Amino acid sequence: MTVDNLERDLKQGKLNSIYLFYGEELYLLENAVKKIKKLFGELVLGINYIQINETNINNLVSDIETPAFGFDKKLIVIKNAGLLKKEKKGTTKGNADLSNKIAKYIEENLKQIQKNIVIIFIEDEIGKNDLVSVIEKNGIVCNFERLKPADIRKRIKVICNSYKVNINDKTMQLFIETCGTDMQVLINEIRKLIEYTGEGGTITEETISKLSIREFDSVIFDLTDNLGKRNVKDALEILKELIYNKEPIQKILITLYNHLKKIYLTKLAMECKVDVLNALNLKPNQIFLVSKYKKQAEYFKAKELRKILEELINLDKNYKLGLIDINIGLEAILCAYF
Repeated sequence: MTVDNLERDLKQGKLNSIYLFYGEELYLLENAVKKIKKLFGELVLGINYIQINETNINNLVSDIETPAFGFDKKLIVIKNAGLLKKEKKGTTKGNADLSNKIAKYIEENLKQIQKNIVIIFIEDEIGKNDLVSVIEKNGIVCNFERLKPADIRKRIKVICNSYKVNINDKTMQLFIETCGTDMQVLINEIRKLIEYTGEGGTITEETISKLSIREFDSVIFDLTDNLGKRNVKDALEILKELIYNKEPIQKILITLYNHLKKIYLTKLAMECKVDVLNALNLKPNQIFLVSKYKKQAEYFKAKELRKILEELINLDKNYKLGLIDINIGLEAILCAYF
């Protein structure tokens, strides 16, 4: 089931007995859990509301069978218990055996569960096993993946309209490029902009530039943009600002490397007349970045990009061996090649 359809069902008061939620978009996932709790009604921890994780997952069957004394139903939330991932080679069979046991129990006692229990399984990611198959067959599975920009725009627009604040499509695009695609971050940032703008006002690019906290990747885009334009001084200022804001230098190095690698792949794809989107293997919510990678690729030569990628790899190696200070090494690379 899609997130939109799940939200529609919950808004209409439709409550299923078995759910499986997974994915990166934690804000929408947690919001769906809150809506289920609200529909469920009064919750008393340990009586009609049970929380389960990997430490007490062995109690699941017992918790399902224990009556919710004084209540008609029981809500059980199972979070990151490790039951829904395919068992890797070389690992113990404990989780797999327990997962199969629970899958069999649910199938054999489905009517009783549907009558008395609401179960929510929550995982970061899932594989394919008997328990997942049983949930897919008898419950609702929803992947909370990062939203595409069009879906983000729709949701942000609804929030702005509810506060009678205007924002046009161009400004909305800048907002997403600046703040990223995490809904929790975006909602926090748009509320700040709405409060600053006030009812009847319009959020502008200047407002976003002044008030919004920029996503780390967005800052790396700016750093690389300055490198491409040979504005080394401004690039170094951005680097120093990241360090001043206590961003780990290793994180900066890795992110810069990955970003330049994408530009390099974009450059090769453009020269070989290959589809850039396929070459970059971007997630659906990152497709809007293709035009930005293409623009930055025009600033560089392929040999130049390959050389700096090799230098960044060598810097990482020499830093780990204690042969060079990583801050000085990174600054030296940026100055030498740009």
